[in-house]
Amino acid sequence: MGHVVGFTEMLRQFQSGGAGQIQMQRAGQSMAYHEFYQDDFRPREHYLPMWEHIQTTGQQILGAKARDAHLTLHTEGVTFTVYSNDEEGIERVWPFDILPRIITAIEWAQIEAGLKQRIRALNLFLKDLYHGQRILKDGVVPPELIYRGKDFRREIMDITPPHDIYTHISGVDLIRDEDGRYLVLEDNLRTPSGVSYMIENRIVERRILPEFFARYRVRRVEHYPALLLQALRHLSPRGAEDATIVVLTPGIFNSAYFEHTFLAKEMGVELAEGRDLVCKNDKVYLKTTQGLRQVDVVYRRVDDDFLDPLVFRSDSELGVAGIINAWRAGNVALANAPGAGIADDKAVYAYVPDIIRYYLGESPILPSVPTYQMTDHQDRMYVLDNMEKMVIKAVAESGGYGMLMGPSSTTAQRAEFARKIEENPRNYIAQPVIQLSRHICYLDGELESRHLDLRPFSIYGSDIEVVPGGLTRVAMTKGSLVVNSSQGGGSKDTWVLAD
Repeated sequence: MGHVVGFTEMLRQFQSGGAGQIQMQRAGQSMAYHEFYQDDFRPREHYLPMWEHIQTTGQQILGAKARDAHLTLHTEGVTFTVYSNDEEGIERVWPFDILPRIITAIEWAQIEAGLKQRIRALNLFLKDLYHGQRILKDGVVPPELIYRGKDFRREIMDITPPHDIYTHISGVDLIRDEDGRYLVLEDNLRTPSGVSYMIENRIVERRILPEFFARYRVRRVEHYPALLLQALRHLSPRGAEDATIVVLTPGIFNSAYFEHTFLAKEMGVELAEGRDLVCKNDKVYLKTTQGLRQVDVVYRRVDDDFLDPLVFRSDSELGVAGIINAWRAGNVALANAPGAGIADDKAVYAYVPDIIRYYLGESPILPSVPTYQMTDHQDRMYVLDNMEKMVIKAVAESGGYGMLMGPSSTTAQRAEFARKIEENPRNYIAQPVIQLSRHICYLDGELESRHLDLRPFSIYGSDIEVVPGGLTRVAMTKGSLVVNSSQGGGSKDTWVLAD
């Protein structure tokens, strides 16, 4: 019982630690929305069963559960790779916090509707860009923004992918602002990663905290590989029943290689590198011990630049020579489609609300974060004068790379980014710093609040399916707003409650 009393005292101290935030709010300063408890530090209604369990469990048992989770992830080989400045990869066990994030059914209904709307509009946008370019002719999106974009692929103009689908797998990043509203932070439509960690988080959570699940009706995420397989089969030029599908990976040194192997295994399909495939007569074949086997669908985790040395980078050894011609001929489906990256360009992101209105005639369900275009003189001057208040991002980077966090930056770093912006304005955008919502985490025997975001995953097959959950990424460093695992972030299991 002593452990419970001691832990209850720690909980009381944790709650009282919010007094400073109340003072900030009264002083007119922005205060991050706390997802776990209300302004008076009473847990929100949907967290009450979990809170009661935490109070009765005690610190010692929670600590043991956290160690069990780490050991399970280590034993199962759930890892990711962080690259240092000298480009050496360091493999680490996936960082996981055992206290789940809970999203109510009402909140999820809005998220799901907003994501479906956004993905449908972006898909129509890509179809238009690579065919008639009506949106550019009508002046809704500046043509120079597209033509100067690194990920606009002129090489694939007029290619029609199966069922006109370009974005088969999407991972759209969401945050909650100071008022608790869900906002879209950015779109990930090229080769979005993280879904395997979403599933592993759930498997580990069910194993070590089954008593949590007994108090809630939580919707499943473990069926994602089945949904993905069904969508990939839907793309097969020779029909779904006899489709041969491969996951194309850059190889073992890629930071997401664990995910590539995980998904291939779960779907029961081959994991292949570029050297395992060959193109003949505009068809793609897998090399097997029984000879060549025709491939119908390639779920590629290789970036456009390296996908086909005959079309993109001629020095690439990761892709398959001739695969674009096979795709053009309609003999193979590629997911996601080459060229989709222009739709998640961070400069194009600012126009997505207009894109939704243009193609769907609807107002955006999920608002976007205000974005300053560095190609606009007034925007650029404002940002350069207020860099300490901004997050500045390279438009084609991901994983937290190529980014300046203004409030934590040095004078030298700001000067360096100002120089880069002046040299190539098209390569950068800026957004005001938004205090990401916070949640309690159990870290080193203590309850701490940390900032987080959410990456739900959507699959576009015969229809758009949004998996009820997603990867909640957590900024493990106190006060940090950077949640990327490559920058030291961690994760939580994400629970969507049934009605």
